[in-house]
Amino acid sequence: MSSTHRWPRWGLLALIGLALSWLISCSSPTPSNPASPTGAAGPVEIEFWTMQLQPKFTDYFNRLIAEFEQANPTVKVRWVDVPWAAMESKILTAVSANTAPDVVNLNPNFASQLASQGAWLTLDDRLTPEQKALYLPNIWQASTLNGKSFGLPWYLTTRITIYNTDLCQQAGISQPPATYAELANVARQIREKTGKYAFFVTFAPDDSAEVLESLVQMGVDLVDDQGKAAFNTAKGKAAFQYWVDLYQDGLLPREVLTQGHRRAIELYQAGETAILSSGPEFLSTIATNAPRIAEVSDVAPQISGETGKKNVAVMNLVIPRQTDQPDTALNFALFVTNDTNQLAFAQAANVLPSTQKALRDRYEENQAAAANSALEKARAVSASQMQTAEVLVPAMKDISVLQRLIYDNLQAAMLGEKTVEAAINDAATAWNQRHST
Repeated sequence: MSSTHRWPRWGLLALIGLALSWLISCSSPTPSNPASPTGAAGPVEIEFWTMQLQPKFTDYFNRLIAEFEQANPTVKVRWVDVPWAAMESKILTAVSANTAPDVVNLNPNFASQLASQGAWLTLDDRLTPEQKALYLPNIWQASTLNGKSFGLPWYLTTRITIYNTDLCQQAGISQPPATYAELANVARQIREKTGKYAFFVTFAPDDSAEVLESLVQMGVDLVDDQGKAAFNTAKGKAAFQYWVDLYQDGLLPREVLTQGHRRAIELYQAGETAILSSGPEFLSTIATNAPRIAEVSDVAPQISGETGKKNVAVMNLVIPRQTDQPDTALNFALFVTNDTNQLAFAQAANVLPSTQKALRDRYEENQAAAANSALEKARAVSASQMQTAEVLVPAMKDISVLQRLIYDNLQAAMLGEKTVEAAINDAATAWNQRHST
């Protein structure tokens, strides 16, 4: 089927959501471990899904599961690793067919789509205040919807600024930009002095939420307490105008409208942009693909707006409400995300943990090694942002629709098809019409 005949992803989710709301409310759990033919019950089995962590972390998870099973000899854990691109469709299908796993690794934005349909076990009454207090409070909030907790935080990543010191020096820039206001000045300076671009950020509606997050960093509220559009304000218009001006002044590559974050990495590796906003792990990719660029790369904290807010991307663990082993599933999820195991996985995967003690330990490790390489310095910068970093785009129903509406209208303004005022009005009106139906 050609791409022109594919349904938009958010439309498909909405349609499936209607079916799920009926199925979830009407279905009852199907035992995943029925008695054996002889009538003797076997060990309890729970199924655990992760996203694209094999084969790199196969040994880690095999050891983790063996340790849990040793401490819980009546429990068997069946681990299933799902490709990243397939997870959303597979979990939607599994939930609707009443065959969902007992513990599943998702991210809060997608998990919230199903949380709004009651798909996940709520955790507030199942956890003690002491258990909740182990996790970073700002990160815990990422897996809450309408005041109810639907997931346990797991591993984290956050953007930092990776910059090409050679290009910056050629343009007379001694320090990388810390704010979007500074970034606009740097973009002009680099373009005029070197003929290259300062950076690439995507406005492709189904790709990165970085532009949506930038609005929040500039002080824009996306929605109000009733879920209606709150971005049609003076600050919202100023944020729209910021991106429109950069594009129309020729300070952003033309393909920002159609290509995703992968293009940002390609351009930086080719020496065509001076700044890359990405995770520390991409320094290893740059070192492999473009060693000359890696040699002149340095790192700095994430660029933000007047709020000073920094983004964090969260991976969490959720427990389908259909499970017939809720206590065992929760015990396993708590085991995977405890201090010891979070720190071990953070070390193995070059990510950050979401428990307070593990993060402190990780930060101290990174600080001690920061002088050794740009990668270690990047990890230290990344960890230092975690105490105040937050999920900038709230977990809410139809968040992908909101991103599409804002990006589509912002693109129209960038191309001169609409004024900034008309673009932001149209986006707000379309969202409110959808929200009211």
